[in-house]
Amino acid sequence: MTAPHTPPSATTPAGTTPAYETLSALLHTRYSCRAFLPQALDRATIDRILAAAQRTASWCNAQPWQLTIASGATLARLRSALQAHVAAEPPAPDLPWPREYRGVYQERRRECGWGLYEALGIPKGDREASARQAAQNFTMFGAPHVAIVTSDEALGVYGAVDCGAYVANFLLAAHSLGVATIAQAALAAYPSVLREVLGIAQDRSIVCGISFGLADTAHPANGFRTQRAAPGDSVTWRD
Repeated sequence: MTAPHTPPSATTPAGTTPAYETLSALLHTRYSCRAFLPQALDRATIDRILAAAQRTASWCNAQPWQLTIASGATLARLRSALQAHVAAEPPAPDLPWPREYRGVYQERRRECGWGLYEALGIPKGDREASARQAAQNFTMFGAPHVAIVTSDEALGVYGAVDCGAYVANFLLAAHSLGVATIAQAALAAYPSVLREVLGIAQDRSIVCGISFGLADTAHPANGFRTQRAAPGDSVTWRD
């Protein structure tokens, strides 16, 4: 018989719990993988990721996320179709991209981009090399699997917010199993391609993609890490 669930009581170190320490370790060590090994994951591993992520909280428990997962020949067709459209058409995402990055958000965005390019040996101002790296988004960085995340378009922004929470939990669940991931807004830039290749219905808003598999740990892109602001920078206390 399985014992009923009880909250963790042991603390390590003082003031925390083993569960907190595990979650904190996952959050501190997960990173966006930008170079994958080609071998596919077994279905049981993917199912475990999906089972954990499905526990995501959502507005009115609507659970609006739907995933279309492409692998193998279908993923190869998707790569080819996306790369052809990138060269010929401007982006036209279902959900509007940021109007602008300003202030500290622009600073963080630049720091992230410059840090990645430095890890890859791309000098500042080399637009041709940086464009080649950006185009890797549409190869899914060589990942053997990609999940396209969609929401019911009638749910609007709240459906997208719920999907964002789901994506975060998918990334952490994958990392807990040794699976590398990268969430990609870029893949939502060409929704007509995704609908045509993957059969996604018009009433589903395409939110983003998640490419996943095993990391190529020898690739310099995977040595790059972003920084986070101090927690106090994101909080205003009103006592």
